[in-house]
Amino acid sequence: MIVTVTLNPSLDRTIEVDVLTRGTVIRARSARLDPGGKGVNVSRALLANGIASTAVVAVGGADGDQLRRLLETGELRVHAVRVAGRTRSNVTIVEPGGVVTKLNEPGGPLSPAELDEVGAVVAAAVAAEAGTASWVVGCGSLPPGVPDTTYAELCRRFAPDGSRVAVDSSGPALRAAVTAAPDLIKPNREELAEAAGGPVDTVADAVEAAGELRARGARAVLVSLGAEGAVLVDDDGVLTGEAPVARPRSTVGAGDALLAGFLAAGARGPRALAEALAWGAAAVRMPASRMPGAADVRRDIVRIHPRPD
Repeated sequence: MIVTVTLNPSLDRTIEVDVLTRGTVIRARSARLDPGGKGVNVSRALLANGIASTAVVAVGGADGDQLRRLLETGELRVHAVRVAGRTRSNVTIVEPGGVVTKLNEPGGPLSPAELDEVGAVVAAAVAAEAGTASWVVGCGSLPPGVPDTTYAELCRRFAPDGSRVAVDSSGPALRAAVTAAPDLIKPNREELAEAAGGPVDTVADAVEAAGELRARGARAVLVSLGAEGAVLVDDDGVLTGEAPVARPRSTVGAGDALLAGFLAAGARGPRALAEALAWGAAAVRMPASRMPGAADVRRDIVRIHPRPD
């Protein structure tokens, strides 16, 4: 069982257009509304592939109600914590070739009492699995009012009980989490560069920066590099790989699908990295922020490279 935690979820509306031109009226080719947020997407991808998952989300306002209904319609096991703030809505505009423009609203504030309630719900979800909650996954940006140490506290709270903790975030929240020794972090190129404090222009840069974050406390670092694939740095060394996509449709949620595939395959070694790349590539071939199912995943396009010396 994998429990995901999303404190700043969203309603994601994706609009496909032929070309995005500022200052004009554009007729959309298609539009789609999906539940969003990194943790939500991880749970959706796991569910689509028959992997048990529970999503804990903070929801507020009419958009929060709609988000909860969308999740429950999808048969996902959901624990929705009602909060006073309003759940945000995001708009993604996709052009041919997978060119993506995103407009993300800020999330509503989360009070200390509401944050405590979310933590209690996560603890109850983990306890309900009677020790089978193999991962607690904290994902996404933090809402206003939430301390930067929130994901670090997640590590300290659940690791002693035997649950492994993964964090997929950015900025101060990611930097704070690294020092709490998470079992896994999953930054993209920009998030890795910000956390490590230096440019990540090449795969070699990503390996070096991941090693820096491991030196600060992270046990394993899985870096998503878009079309260049992914890098895994852990106690076993370094693995790199890629899964080329000839006709990308949307990159929204691809990193979340990659993380889901990695966790589903055991979160260690070449097989897990290959599964991560296959799921991530499948998401890129999907429209909007749909999560790929088993029939969408192609493993034949994945290439895993030997560990460099």
